[in-house]
Amino acid sequence: MSRKKQLYLILLSAALFLGALLLPHPTYQLISFIASYLLVGLPILTKALRNIFRGNIFDENFLMAIATLGAFAIGEYPEAVAVMLFYQVGELFQSYAVSKSRKSIADLMDICPEYANVKQGDTFRQIDPEEVEIDDIILVKPGERVPLDGIVIEGTSLLNTVALTGEAVPREITPGAEIISGCINLNSPLYIRVTKAYEDSTVSKILNLVENAASKKASAENFITKFARYYTPFVVITAACLGLIPPLLLPEATFADWIYRALVFLVISCPCALVISIPLSFFGGIGGASRRGILVKGSNYLEALAQSEIIAFDKTGTLTKGEFAVTDIAAEPWLSEEALLEAAAYGEYYSNHPIARAVGNSYGKNIDESRLKDTQEEAGHGIVSHFDGKEILLGNAKLMEAHQITFTPTTKVGTVIYVAIDGRFAGYLIAADSLKEDAASAIQELKAMGIKQTVMLTGDNQSIGEAVGKELSMDMIFTQLLPADKVTHMEALKAKTSAKGKLVFVGDGINDAPVLAGADVGIAMGGMGSDAAIEAADIVIMTDQPGKVATAIQIAKKTLTIVKENIVFALGVKGLVLLLGAFGLANMWEAVFADVGVSVIAILNAIRALK
Repeated sequence: MSRKKQLYLILLSAALFLGALLLPHPTYQLISFIASYLLVGLPILTKALRNIFRGNIFDENFLMAIATLGAFAIGEYPEAVAVMLFYQVGELFQSYAVSKSRKSIADLMDICPEYANVKQGDTFRQIDPEEVEIDDIILVKPGERVPLDGIVIEGTSLLNTVALTGEAVPREITPGAEIISGCINLNSPLYIRVTKAYEDSTVSKILNLVENAASKKASAENFITKFARYYTPFVVITAACLGLIPPLLLPEATFADWIYRALVFLVISCPCALVISIPLSFFGGIGGASRRGILVKGSNYLEALAQSEIIAFDKTGTLTKGEFAVTDIAAEPWLSEEALLEAAAYGEYYSNHPIARAVGNSYGKNIDESRLKDTQEEAGHGIVSHFDGKEILLGNAKLMEAHQITFTPTTKVGTVIYVAIDGRFAGYLIAADSLKEDAASAIQELKAMGIKQTVMLTGDNQSIGEAVGKELSMDMIFTQLLPADKVTHMEALKAKTSAKGKLVFVGDGINDAPVLAGADVGIAMGGMGSDAAIEAADIVIMTDQPGKVATAIQIAKKTLTIVKENIVFALGVKGLVLLLGAFGLANMWEAVFADVGVSVIAILNAIRALK
């Protein structure tokens, strides 16, 4: 049943229910109550009957059915309709929230190339990647995405690997290097010998990982369903004993009297307060989280989050800003740092490389193009430019060696840009991705809350990944990971959790989507995160602050506390009235208080979750 149809049935049932309360004639009242009941209750009755034939008898549907039919049997029509009506309202809210968590991989399809340029004789022809065979030669032009895994046989270029690793720094590729599908070729043609068929390629595996991750995910069971598993058989068996045993054992007891008491017992036991207050408590928690920029896609994820034991983080864009900035400038004694930065900014002016943009941003002044001449890029090495009549070399150690520049290497963490002016080493700049302001405090707060392990899973290189992980005091650090590697580590970490403990993964990129979908709870950074990551996640942090992970866990635990308070209170009052009802000391007024009165109080308590 669609949610729109369900809403219409609830509204129509509510209208008939209110009409029945206002109608003066008993017959018309009964007809209206029955019509109202069937509109919202028939699906529950059908489901209960279907489950009985399947051997799943004692669930919440069976309890709702037997209690409301019992209410009709003893003439408590408003009670029967109200319980079903409230139950369906709760189910509607739950259905709406759950539908928001459906997984989508539409955005991931962007990493899948539509064609491959395959060599046929002396020409290249575009064909479907699935038709390409192993050992075929393919051409990947600048700006195109690599369609299949292989080995570079000709060409030197830079690759944008962000879709696979999440890292913004392009990777240098040279003849003889292995190349994986899904990357974007940035600046020079590459000729590649295919080593894997499409179905075994990296792109195909990523798409399969996301499609299959959700099916492997053990979603948190609905709280009411778990509760009903124990509560329903207890109530039904007790009611049956109450109706049958006393007339058989007591000489003055009659079946009519005790069966009536058993029906009253069932009506009192109907979990109306729980049916309303439990979903309301969860949605109060969801509402409270949304006020803090945390979007939770379903109450089951809030419940699972409260049981977090291990939290794994992506690095770039999650713990770091994902934007490169110049973090260090080291000039030789004969040159000032300002002059070194100016030379570097002018030399990098025509480059679209993320590091070049970081240098330009650090310089922060307008560039006078008349001072620049003959800027050329040496693929895989760097840039040669002429600024104010001087030759400027900007690049890696290979560029310095190629031009026979004597330089002092550095081991500092980050991307190093060595600078030479007129054949003389001038110094270096370090460009690195900086930590988010609250990253360190977020990790410390999680540890203070009792999280057993904090882990970093990153596609970045070992030196940078380990430096960031140690700075944040991470318990475990894994680097140079592709999406499939992250999934493997995620499954290994899951195995380390306790029976009730949950694994949480926090990420932001397309490459994180398989892990987000497969983790017990996937949390995506929603401000700057990819659409695929946001769709695959169960919780979205719209402010991109890692500190909100701890906030979300606090909200989840507080919500669970309120839920348990409502359960204890509702069952305590109901238990007392049930006991009185069993001995014939409670009439329907007490039954109504045990149901409606307790519901109101539980609802008021549930509203606290909003704050």
